[in-house]
Amino acid sequence: MRVAVFTEPHRGATYDDQLRFARLAEQGGFDAFLRADHYQSMGDEPALPGPTDAWLTLAALARETSRIRLGTLVTSATFRLPGPLAVMVAQVDQMSGGRVELGIGAGWYAREHVSYGIPFPSTSERFDRLAEQLEVITGLWGTPSGGTFSYVGDHYRLTDCPALPKPVQTPGPPVIVGGRGPKRTPELAARYADEFNVPFTSVEQAREAYERVQEAGQRVDRAGTGRRPLTLSAGIVVAIGRTDGEARRRAAPLHVKSALPPEDPVVGSPQQLVDRIGEFAAIGATRVHLRLIDLTDLDHLELIAAEVLPRLDGIR
Repeated sequence: MRVAVFTEPHRGATYDDQLRFARLAEQGGFDAFLRADHYQSMGDEPALPGPTDAWLTLAALARETSRIRLGTLVTSATFRLPGPLAVMVAQVDQMSGGRVELGIGAGWYAREHVSYGIPFPSTSERFDRLAEQLEVITGLWGTPSGGTFSYVGDHYRLTDCPALPKPVQTPGPPVIVGGRGPKRTPELAARYADEFNVPFTSVEQAREAYERVQEAGQRVDRAGTGRRPLTLSAGIVVAIGRTDGEARRRAAPLHVKSALPPEDPVVGSPQQLVDRIGEFAAIGATRVHLRLIDLTDLDHLELIAAEVLPRLDGIR
């Protein structure tokens, strides 16, 4: 079982906060440090000092870490054009020595788009754009050296692109697609992704989502796409402590009004988190992303490293 930490800097975190957290996660033996790609908090508070750009942050972390994998969960397809995004991610992959992962989704939080002047089309169009972005990005990375890539879609058009720079990883950095959608999300994951993630929901809902993506995979010739075997992963909201009071204190932000959909957090002891990870493993997950709310709460991260990771050796 691979265990990543997932962070939400839009809640209020500086680059230095993220650097300390990522370095401590690396020292603690976590598999990856992934961050959300948002420009605004989900609640009413301004979340000072304000947002940090996901890929600018990851580029810096690539030079200041050495082992831990780095990525987004997830980049919004509304924020960046697919050609420049492919360049951006490939460059950060080079800067990290091949440790980058691209989580990408259709985008959903209208408020941040309105605030920062980013177009926010209909749900259907956002998913159409996501599908084209996935085709363009994986196509650019997969183009042989010396070749060119052209594409004509409803939303994007590329002509004789040199498809440079090349990432270190081949055929490209792992692509993560996730969500709770019953139709288009599983289809896109089956066709383009290396990992399918179900975010912060119950084990039973995750099991149903895994079944949908596996059914979609039977309709898609993944062998013909050159993609890796599809990894199944789960997001878990975590607030654990050495005592019940410590766990409740860490869980307090979960009760603040937010635009996020309902979640199924683990609030309690380290063993409760071990048990939940085991339940996800039993339905096929081989990776979990632990969402830790407070980037300044380094003790929380150290507790998981000391009391949870060592107990996962027997979980398959």
